[in-house]
Amino acid sequence: MAKASSDIRSASIRSSVSKGKPRKSAAKGGGTKKSAKPSLLSEAKIREVFRRFHAANPEPKGELEHINPYTLLVAVVLSAQATDAGVNKATRALFKAADTPEKMLALGEEKVRDYIKTIGLYRAKAKNVIGLSQRLVDDFGGEVPADSGILESLPGVGRKTANVVMNIAFQHPTIAVDTHVFRVANRIGLSHGTTPLAVEEDLLRVVPPEYLMHAHHWLILHGRYVCKARKPECWRCIVNDLCLFPDKTPAPTAK
Repeated sequence: MAKASSDIRSASIRSSVSKGKPRKSAAKGGGTKKSAKPSLLSEAKIREVFRRFHAANPEPKGELEHINPYTLLVAVVLSAQATDAGVNKATRALFKAADTPEKMLALGEEKVRDYIKTIGLYRAKAKNVIGLSQRLVDDFGGEVPADSGILESLPGVGRKTANVVMNIAFQHPTIAVDTHVFRVANRIGLSHGTTPLAVEEDLLRVVPPEYLMHAHHWLILHGRYVCKARKPECWRCIVNDLCLFPDKTPAPTAK
C-alpha cells in the first residue's frame, strides 16, 4: 500500500507541473522537435525570489493543525491525497481523544477509522497510524525520533512526510516536495527536475542558506494560493518579473 501511494503521489506531481505547458510541435518528417533544456534562474535572481517571499511572510507556517511532534506526524500521514482542510476537520476530534501513540493504540484501528472516514484512503491510513504508533511505543518509548531515516521506516511514512516532520517539529532545514513545490520550482526556474527527489536536491543546492528553513513553506503556499495548477494568478505574483514560466496569465478584465 505504501509503495502504491508513493507511485500515485509521483504521478500526480509529474502531471501537475505539465498543466499549462504547450505541447511539443511536430517536426518535418513526422518526428517531434527536440525541446531545449529549460532555463534556470541565476543565483542573484534566486536570492531575490526568496528575499521577496521572506519580506511578504517572514514566518510561514504549515497549515496542518497539530499539538506535538506525534500529532504532526499523524496529520502528515493522513494528508496524502487529501487537503489540509479536510485533514484538520477530521483530526480535531481525533487528537482530542488521542494525542500520544499510547492513546492512539488504546483507541484501536476501528475507532481511528471512524474518526478519519471523511479522508480518502481512510482504511489504509488508519492501519498505518496504528502501525506507526506501535513502532513508536515498542522501539522509541512513545517519542517521535528526530531522524529522517528512522521516520521513513515507519508505516505510511515516506520521504516527504519525514522531511515535513524534521522541518516543523525539529527545525531542520529540509525541503518537502509535494505537488505544489514541484510545480512552482519548475515554473519559476529553480529546478527542472522530473521527480520529487530531483527537485528536492536542486532546491537544497540553490536556495540561499538563510532562507532554507522556510523555503518549502513559501513554495507550498505560493502554489496553493497564487501559482495554481490550472489557472495561475500571475498578475498578483510577487515574483512575476523573475519567473521563467512562459504562459503567464493576464489580470482578468472587469465586466
